[in-house]
Amino acid sequence: MAAKAGWIPEKVELAHVPFGLVQGEDGKKFKTRSGETVRLKDLLDEAVSRARTDLESRIEAEDRQESSDFVESVAETVGIGAVKYADLSQNRTSNYIFSYDKMLALQGNTAPYLLYAYVRVQGISRKGDIDWQSLGTDSAIHLDDDSEFTLAKHILQLDEVIAEVVQDLYPNRLCQYLFELSQKFNQFYDRCSVLQAEEPQRTSRLMLCDLTARTLKLGLSLLGIQVLERM
Repeated sequence: MAAKAGWIPEKVELAHVPFGLVQGEDGKKFKTRSGETVRLKDLLDEAVSRARTDLESRIEAEDRQESSDFVESVAETVGIGAVKYADLSQNRTSNYIFSYDKMLALQGNTAPYLLYAYVRVQGISRKGDIDWQSLGTDSAIHLDDDSEFTLAKHILQLDEVIAEVVQDLYPNRLCQYLFELSQKFNQFYDRCSVLQAEEPQRTSRLMLCDLTARTLKLGLSLLGIQVLERM
């Protein structure tokens, strides 16, 4: 109908993209307690509020001093990013259970888990006073440990994953790729020393960390999710 009405340019292709049902934790259609449809603003506000509470608890437990601006910025980025990711990481044709606790968890296939992996790389930069730009592009990356090879191979698959998403319109495949990237980076980070490594291994591993962070940032930006320098 839209094409017949002349609203759609000739070069634009339309595709019907079906979606499943968002359910509450009781398995029924997600609604408020009064039975009304949940407003997006209220849903996002609740996610940000819960992210803020969790952040404030971690700050207190770690005896950190953070400004109110920092708390609000992180809470908003994490809360809104978590809602977006929770929706996009599901197979769009399937029903799924909406759970604040699951989407805001620091472990599992969630936005906070991915954001934390990105933050971890930035922490390496701060601790080692590393300027990522100064690493250049001429240095070779040496893949000595199995975890390095696994991580590098996964990074190289990004183009293929994006092409699949564009073709099939399943953004959850990009989410799964980014989740696995974060897992592989954390495994590499736990196994391999970075800042304390000898050259040329140190620069090689720093470059691998930077590539991971840039891939995460790009992938999350395609999902409409911002990254953070600290959490």
